Amino acid sequence: MTGNQPPPQSVGPYARYLQAIKSLGRPIVLVGLMGVGKTQLGQHLAEKLGLPFYDSDHEIEKIGGLVITEIFDRFGEEKFRELERRVIGNLLSGEMIVLATGGGAFAQEATRTVIQERAVSVWLRATLDTLVYRTQRGKHRPLLQTADPATVLAGLMAKRYPLYEHATLVVDTDNFTRWQTLDVVLDRLHAYAVAQNDGVITQS
Repeated sequence: MTGNQPPPQSVGPYARYLQAIKSLGRPIVLVGLMGVGKTQLGQHLAEKLGLPFYDSDHEIEKIGGLVITEIFDRFGEEKFRELERRVIGNLLSGEMIVLATGGGAFAQEATRTVIQERAVSVWLRATLDTLVYRTQRGKHRPLLQTADPATVLAGLMAKRYPLYEHATLVVDTDNFTRWQTLDVVLDRLHAYAVAQNDGVITQS
């Protein structure tokens, strides 16, 4: 998805979140495995905060003129990761935004460093059972088009979860609806912003 024009400033119960979170002056980056809901939650978060939303995979496809799987097939993962790092770096060099990243982005050291230096990262964490359930209906994830997608997801969790732990904040998404998860993310961001403003460093 391309960046949206910021909607009107949030009012009511979200006004306090908007003021405090914007005081951070840094983009908000959502990280986590496929199926955890980064894009959908990112869209809702951006709307509530009155910020533009971007999805890094969609921006890569716009620049490359190909879908992600085609970029992988034609140029290989190394070239894709290089393009991904540049795209994310450019997105995080401007205004405050909400950015949803691909599942492998934060697992790359160079990309992770860019995100950590320029943004507040939020890991949307989920258990294997939750991820299997949330991805079982989709046909747009080539890695999961196998007889045993749970094994693929378990392998990705083993490799990437220790790296996701470096995110600024961690939010567990199991047993939550999208709206409940949004409220938890807003609460955590608000608490983090208040702590930063008070000179207290917090880490999940």
